[in-house]
Amino acid sequence: MKMSKKWVLAAGLLGMPLFAAGCAGDDEAEVAGEEAVDLSFMHWRGEDQEVFEELIAQFEEEHPDINVEQNVYPSDQYMATAQRMLQEGTAGDVFASFPGAQFEALNEAGFFADLSDEEFVSNFDEGAIEVGQADGSQLALPYQLVFNMPVYNKAIFEELGLEVPQSWEEFIAMGETLKENGIIPIAFPGADIGPNQFMNSMVMNNAPDGAFEDLLAGEASLTDDWWVKTLEQFQYLQENGFFQENALGTNQDAAMALVASGEAAMLATGSYHMASLLELNPDLELDLLAPITVPEDEARYEGIHTATFMLAANSNSEDQEAAKEFISFLSQPEVASTYANETGQHLTVKGVEYESEALQNTAYWIDERETRFQPRYMITNAQVEDAVLSSIESVLGGAAPEEAAAEAQQVVEEVTE
Repeated sequence: MKMSKKWVLAAGLLGMPLFAAGCAGDDEAEVAGEEAVDLSFMHWRGEDQEVFEELIAQFEEEHPDINVEQNVYPSDQYMATAQRMLQEGTAGDVFASFPGAQFEALNEAGFFADLSDEEFVSNFDEGAIEVGQADGSQLALPYQLVFNMPVYNKAIFEELGLEVPQSWEEFIAMGETLKENGIIPIAFPGADIGPNQFMNSMVMNNAPDGAFEDLLAGEASLTDDWWVKTLEQFQYLQENGFFQENALGTNQDAAMALVASGEAAMLATGSYHMASLLELNPDLELDLLAPITVPEDEARYEGIHTATFMLAANSNSEDQEAAKEFISFLSQPEVASTYANETGQHLTVKGVEYESEALQNTAYWIDERETRFQPRYMITNAQVEDAVLSSIESVLGGAAPEEAAAEAQQVVEEVTE
């Protein structure tokens, strides 16, 4: 899937009537003689909590009969937490969802209100929001356009005369040069999000299009060459010192610190960490770089993109109209621009103006590079996804790639029979 054309300014928004009482809580307030609506906004972006508070204050000023409270959970726990909270009705009148397995699970549970006929849907790029559709309906609206591929320190590359690698051979040579100069090539947060993020760019040119869909259908296997090769390349990077010591015990904060201090050249996560890196070290010059795991003439893709942080209204909420009003507010170009620039995120909303240097410097990835939609989100079964990620962790822990692949495939077959 190639990125669609640049975003253009959208049409204005229409307001919607609001009704009272929601699933977020029982607190009652009086505004101009009317009972106020209390909304819960549930998501995983703790680093965005402050800017969301600013935007919520603006929203509440424009809508004095609606109160919005954030309920934020760690991203690595959100898969399990979100469904439980929605089932309990304790949070999530408005909620965010990951694409892939979580979207499928929440859809099967019936938590998504249909947004298809809402005016604000037109504020989003059509191609970017397809991942939030099911059975012909728009159930969720991806807010963020993320590049799930390593962030790298441009100054280190320039100092050492390194070019962005165009093949696996060049990628290995680049890493050797970094090591020779006392720099860790890749800061890998193996204790939390490293495997599920770095796998995307590692597999992007190894796996045929549709490989994970075929895996779920029983028409492909993790013992096929494309996955075994990917595990072998993970093994090579681990055994040859491309990751820091104790990579499986390193969390994302510790990995970011290695890059911010200049000890490591790349962070194996994605564009969503650029703002955090700049907070740690404002002098960093950053860009994105995906490992090309094949010879240059066999490379089909240059990077990975994802439309994620999918905004949705809870179908079980008694305040769906108020929830939709909040999503409509977030989709206004001027509001979305504030969010983008204060959080360092590219967005799927049309008409967003990127003012920060980091966003301007990486905006070319939107429409000038051939990127593949995140392969991991093509795995719509959570147990299969766990098996795939476990095979990476096993190899990084010392298992043979063929054995790790075979063990994971056994789980796949048990789950999909």
